[in-house]
Amino acid sequence: MPFTLRNLKEDLEDLGSNFDGAPDLEFRAATAALGLEQSGLTYQRVPPGYRFPYGHTHKRQEEVYVVVRGSGRMKVDDEIVELRGMGRGARPARYVARLRGWTGGP
Repeated sequence: MPFTLRNLKEDLEDLGSNFDGAPDLEFRAATAALGLEQSGLTYQRVPPGYRFPYGHTHKRQEEVYVVVRGSGRMKVDDEIVELRGMGRGARPARYVARLRGWTGGP
């Protein structure tokens, strides 16, 4: 059975500077590198206090967010969701506006 193996930190370009935000924002997209067809995967390191100024939606693709370390908040429609450290994750409903005002915590 074929598989694809990539190191998110070493094998993927850091696209964080494309977002005109904090210089230490780290954003690595693995979707193409892993050959994903129905889902996407990104690695993000959001610096404390940084807030994404916009949100986005998907018509078909679901998203899952897992906070590995630290904390953050995300706005899903009109609700603010608090996320903390490993083991706490979120899967916003498929057709809602998500990630409006994602803010990195300590």
